[in-house]
Parts: sequence; C-alpha cells; structure tokens
Amino acid sequence: MTEQQEASEDAVMTRIGQAVILLHAGDREEARNRLGEIWAEIGAEGDSLHRCTLAHYMADAQDDPADELAWDLRALTAADGLRPGEEPGLPPGRRPGHGVSPTPGEGPGRAPVEGAGQGVGQDARPGPQQAVRVFYPSLHLSLAADYVKLRRPEAARVHLARARAATGALADDGYGNGVRAAIARLERRLAAEPGEGPRPFPEQYS
Repeated sequence: MTEQQEASEDAVMTRIGQAVILLHAGDREEARNRLGEIWAEIGAEGDSLHRCTLAHYMADAQDDPADELAWDLRALTAADGLRPGEEPGLPPGRRPGHGVSPTPGEGPGRAPVEGAGQGVGQDARPGPQQAVRVFYPSLHLSLAADYVKLRRPEAARVHLARARAATGALADDGYGNGVRAAIARLERRLAAEPGEGPRPFPEQYS
C-alpha cells in the first residue's frame, strides 16, 4: 500500500469515527446520514474491513430491529470477504464497549468490533487474518442480540454459540473480557427462554 493510499484509508476511518462519536452522543439521524454517505462512496467492492466496521455501526444507528439485523449481516459478509493476503485498511482500536455495557437504544449483549471510534491508531496494525478473527465474536454476538429483539431465540442461540466458539481469538484485555462478559450475559438470558439450549459450534476460527 502506498503512502497516498494509506492516507486515504485513514481518512475513511476518521470519517467513520466521527460518525460513531455522533452516534454515541445520541445524534442517531446524523450518524446514519454520514455513515450512509461513506457506505455509498466505499461501494460493494470497497475495503472489506471498512465495510465491516461501517456496517456494524450503521446497525447500531437503526431504529428498526429488522434494519439492524440487515446491517449486521452486511458486516458479517464483509468480514467473510477479507481474504488471506488482503491488506487491512485500518489500524485496530480499543474502544469502550457500548454494547458490552448496553446503553439505551442498543440491543442486549451488543458489542463493538475493533477499528473505529476512540483509540484508533494506538495499537500496532495486525495481519489481516488476525484482524478478522478478532471481529467474529462481536459480529456473531450482535447478530444474536438482533435475533433476540426479533423474538427468534433459536437463531440467536446459533449465533451466540458461534460467538462463544470464536472467543479464542480475543486477547485477555478490557475489550476481550468485555465481549466475553456480554456473551455470558446473553447466554444467561437465553437460558431462561423456552426452547433448546445453545448448540455446540465447531471452533472454526481457532
């Protein structure tokens, strides 16, 4: 990646981070508008890590649980599209878990992915495979929370099991421990729901 390309990538992440700040400040409509503009500019063939991060936060900005689910599915699709050898377009960040400790308007058990918001650029840039491995617990946790909102507990259990299976990629730090705690809380909530318990899921991300 050239210096000019890297500067352009960093500018995209800066804009996403600014929209996230608005989102956390409660200006959901303006956050949606800004994220929507960036999404249109990135396009379907844009940087997978950018699309994953943006879609995840766009999900947080939705008022309709069905729209939230649609954006979280886009985030997961973008993460799956980060092929081995693709250069990540952003440095990782350590962000306070706005879903790890849910705030009003956010889904139960929701957690952030690393990459936008506070702390961007504070840590060393990971390899692409490691970057996307760290995303999966949060992505599946968010999908599980979406399905809980939509009263689809079986689908929620499937993604919660996948989130749990992917936690081996998380570091033993504030972010990783927060995501694990959010998974445990949602597991306890679903355990009280009627239906089957969580199904085991292969450790495909280990």
